[in-house]
Amino acid sequence: MNILHIDSSILGEHSLSRQLSAAIIARLQAAAPGATVQYHDLAAQPLPQFTAAPSAADGAALAGALEQVLAADVIVIGAPMYNFAIPSQLKSWLDALAVPGKTFQYGANGPEGLLGSKRVIIASTRGGYYGADTPMAALEHQESHLRAFLGFLGVTQIEIVRAEGVKVSDAAREQALAGAFEQIGALQAA
Repeated sequence: MNILHIDSSILGEHSLSRQLSAAIIARLQAAAPGATVQYHDLAAQPLPQFTAAPSAADGAALAGALEQVLAADVIVIGAPMYNFAIPSQLKSWLDALAVPGKTFQYGANGPEGLLGSKRVIIASTRGGYYGADTPMAALEHQESHLRAFLGFLGVTQIEIVRAEGVKVSDAAREQALAGAFEQIGALQAA
């Protein structure tokens, strides 16, 4: 099993999404000891912004990101919510993945995703509460964006490990993290 581990938080060692994504990787490796892991820290090594005419170096970086995804069986994404959405570094990574003929194609019935065999596990962290049953639901553009984008690319195996309300209070943070780590403990290798 080839695992691609993506982190996008700018908070380094203080990041909860990084803690969760690392725990997911540890769980997957324990369940599948022969698994290999490729790691990309998008905050420390951001991809170039997507442009119509990238330089040779930018084009190589974007192509490298795509190749990592194509080679992966499982993709683990550390995705904190920033200003109701995903970090800009993560958005740049997603932009590098939308390549006609590689990750999707257009046919007689419209677009068709080509990454259907991939499993994606998202380590989602949010300061407040943004679930469908909350007053802030209309401002949730983090998980919904990731689900929609990955779905467009054909990914159907999307799992979200969520720690929500981590800035509400210390008690809410601890409860959210405990729930997330419980979810991680139940993850299966395949």
